[in-house]
Amino acid sequence: QVELVESGGGQVQTGGSLRLSCTASGLSFTMLNMGWFRQAPGKEREFVAGIRHNGGSTTYAEPVKGRFTISRDNGRNTVSLQMNNLKPDDTAVYFCNTNPPVVNMWGQGTQVTVSS
Repeated sequence: QVELVESGGGQVQTGGSLRLSCTASGLSFTMLNMGWFRQAPGKEREFVAGIRHNGGSTTYAEPVKGRFTISRDNGRNTVSLQMNNLKPDDTAVYFCNTNPPVVNMWGQGTQVTVSS
């Protein structure tokens, strides 16, 4: 059974930092490109950052470039998202998934709230 469990969310003020983690089980993690996605209230879920299966390259959505860093540890089946200089527009539920995402693999996500 595939399971993706996100953690690390919280409430911070503008300019603060958070580090999200996602632990994967039940899948061939080392062979999969992974990504972080987010969904703000009233909006569709959107891509945030992606990383190749071997960690060799990363991609970022324009709004987070230069502020967020995605990384992975294939030995621990984890993918992380370091978020710096957070802004109120970053407020959302954050999810990890393969990249591109598989519909039936979404987890519960982790809430990030940035106050001004």
